[in-house]
Amino acid sequence: MLEIWDWLASTLRSYPELAIFLTLAAGYWLGAVRFGSFNLGAVTGTLLVGVLVGQLGITISPQIKSVFFIMFLFAVGFGVGPQFVRGIASDGLPQAVFAVVISCLCLGAVYFAAVVSGYGPGLAAGLLAGTQTISASIGLATDAIGNLDLTPDQIKAQLDLIPVAYAVTYLFGTVGTGWIIAFVGPKLLGVDIEKECKRYEAEMQHGEPADGMQSAWNQYIVRAFKLTKPGVIAGLTVAKAEQEASGGKRMFLENLRRNGKIIPFDDNTVLEVGDIIAVSGPHEDLVAWTHRAEEVTDKELLNIPVESVDVLVTSKKADDKTLIELAKHSAARGVFVTRIRRGSMGVDIPVLAQTKLNRGDIVTVSGSGKHVQTVVDQFGFADRPTSVTDMVLVGSGIVIGGIIGAIVVPIHGVPITLSTSGGALIAGLVVGWLRSFVPKIGTVPSATLWFMNSVGLNVFIAVVGITAGPTFIAGLKEVGFTIFFWGLFATGVPMLLAPLIGKYIFKFDPAINLGCCGGARTSTASVAMVADVAKSNVPMLGYTVPYAVSNTLLTLWGLVIVLMIG
Repeated sequence: MLEIWDWLASTLRSYPELAIFLTLAAGYWLGAVRFGSFNLGAVTGTLLVGVLVGQLGITISPQIKSVFFIMFLFAVGFGVGPQFVRGIASDGLPQAVFAVVISCLCLGAVYFAAVVSGYGPGLAAGLLAGTQTISASIGLATDAIGNLDLTPDQIKAQLDLIPVAYAVTYLFGTVGTGWIIAFVGPKLLGVDIEKECKRYEAEMQHGEPADGMQSAWNQYIVRAFKLTKPGVIAGLTVAKAEQEASGGKRMFLENLRRNGKIIPFDDNTVLEVGDIIAVSGPHEDLVAWTHRAEEVTDKELLNIPVESVDVLVTSKKADDKTLIELAKHSAARGVFVTRIRRGSMGVDIPVLAQTKLNRGDIVTVSGSGKHVQTVVDQFGFADRPTSVTDMVLVGSGIVIGGIIGAIVVPIHGVPITLSTSGGALIAGLVVGWLRSFVPKIGTVPSATLWFMNSVGLNVFIAVVGITAGPTFIAGLKEVGFTIFFWGLFATGVPMLLAPLIGKYIFKFDPAINLGCCGGARTSTASVAMVADVAKSNVPMLGYTVPYAVSNTLLTLWGLVIVLMIG
């Protein structure tokens, strides 16, 4: 048994790439193991396994983590770009400013803890990453520490302390944030979050049709009718017939046969006696048509292709418009919205009459092929599944951003630089924003984005853990358990103040206040907990803009905290 262990250890030292994939496999597995309702997550699982594997004394080129980390940061920027720019430049501005305030509060809490405790830049960077659960900041902190006026041994000592502080403080950073926002937050606001969300939904449903905004196409049928009575339907235009005969419901003429031939038509086409029309709508409402026209069988007329398509909203026509406003648009006839996803995390937001669409939203619409295509042509483009990634876009974006980020500006003798990683993040933001209204500039499928986000970050974390492994235990003894309590402080103080700041300064609606708080701390899990307590996804309406802004700032704080402490 000992011989097998020695052979395995020797093999991993000789082929460090195998150590990385072993760490990834075991880390993802450990991160997915649930302890009650909690799991460590892939990043923490990978770090802990990396530290364990690192006890074997494996040497890995630092270039590996640099390559994967820069890829990860570009993907982060690409994903949050539309919401980030929108928050800065539009009606999301209050939420964007709120995110800036909370991000600065998080940085201030970490800085205070580090100064009072006498922590160096390594521990301060790890404390920031763990308490704010912003693993991406480790990469920028690593680059910044490497630029400090320290000896190579001092730099390595500081870098080895980052995963120690991160591992000790991450647990409460994750669980504590969710608990404070979901359970303490409503008490701080003095509200019943479930009632507030119901009230908000009722207000957002103003003007909603009787059959709701989220009627799925499969609840609708298509039937054929022959117009035999003059002055009932015959003699009206298509638009007038749909309006008068539907009684306010969403019913549409899909096909028209005249003199034995299926002919094209538009809203201004006047219907005639003898026409056979295909009408789509709810079954119970179509039954009433038998009093207006004669139902007939016409297989060719009823052969209408039906599909459900994800549409990426890119047009000004749809941006900042409510669903009820868009439902009145001629291009929206014959389609039904079934789902809306927003932001890089693709969170579901409620499909209500007063819900506003933003550029970059992914809206799932169902209907006949021609109507769906009209929506695609008018409002965006079909985000159909694809496996092809535009590597020209990804590669050139990273290179250009990296070159800009590599520029060093000395300020009072201190070399200030975004680093190539920070430049890639900014490049991703710009490219992601541009693509929200010029989608043809390049395609990055969701599967590729997941790989760049998740695997890119976790390869970086695996190398950090493996490299720090031999000194991790010694570092933990050096730091002591005190850092855990400073972690409670740095996590808890900003999150206890955030709901009150949102209520008294920014005047956020109680239904979305806690969503803004979770977004400002880039904690998807905490907002999901709020949505579960509220029995509503209304809080998600406050999540996406703060998430985009804070995800960028908290990542950059990895560089800033090192400069402040170093």
